[in-house]
Amino acid sequence: MGEIAAELLRTALLAGEAAGRQLRARQAGVRQAATKSSPTDPVTEADHAAERTVVNLLRRWRPEDAVLAEEGTLLAGTSGYRWVIDPLDGTVNYLYQRAGWAVSVAVEDADGAVAGVVVDPVLGETFHAVRGGGAFLGERRLRVNDPVPLERALVGTGFSYHPRSRERQARLVTGLLPAVRDIRRTGTCAGDLCALAAGRVDAFLEDELSHWDWAAGALIAAEAGAVVSTLRPAEERHGLLAAGPALHTGLRELAGD
Repeated sequence: MGEIAAELLRTALLAGEAAGRQLRARQAGVRQAATKSSPTDPVTEADHAAERTVVNLLRRWRPEDAVLAEEGTLLAGTSGYRWVIDPLDGTVNYLYQRAGWAVSVAVEDADGAVAGVVVDPVLGETFHAVRGGGAFLGERRLRVNDPVPLERALVGTGFSYHPRSRERQARLVTGLLPAVRDIRRTGTCAGDLCALAAGRVDAFLEDELSHWDWAAGALIAAEAGAVVSTLRPAEERHGLLAAGPALHTGLRELAGD
């Protein structure tokens, strides 16, 4: 790992874990503050507080870098690096006092993600990867399950909060479910991509996402050996398919893309 990549990874780890500790401490008292994309898509003050924590640390440590974060932070930079942050991926789970939420921090250059960190404070797990350096859970190197026959595949997925998008996604699941072992919907894209990297699911498929949903998790999955490709690539909020090489082709055909 190069010196710059190591510095970026350390920064992502420190920022992500600081936000994770803050979120864990305040979950019991959280309340919905507003909605975003639809009446069922909540945001809490905890989302905003976690974003402020990460952004403030980045401004202190990496002031020349750009920042793009889910809750509205958009900062220009001059260094050639951009941080992509989902301060609380899985807000509905968090609001309902459930597990299944995470902090996602990635940093990109002109060629894509350089480093990514996903922190799961409930499980006490931190996933991380550097481009070309492998994917890890703590100190343990990760590999996706491969080969996996289509009919034995456990597939993670997720759904939009837009009713019309959910109609389309329901049709996708209708075609998928008879062909695979089962599907899982945990409520956190970043967590699902890390579960794929760790062999806890065999694939992840969701056809409408924002960049911050997958920026860190897709790097972690790819560095664990997954093939990662876009679904509905012409759309601004395109989707993602990630699976081991043997499984990816069959799932791609099922997704009809």
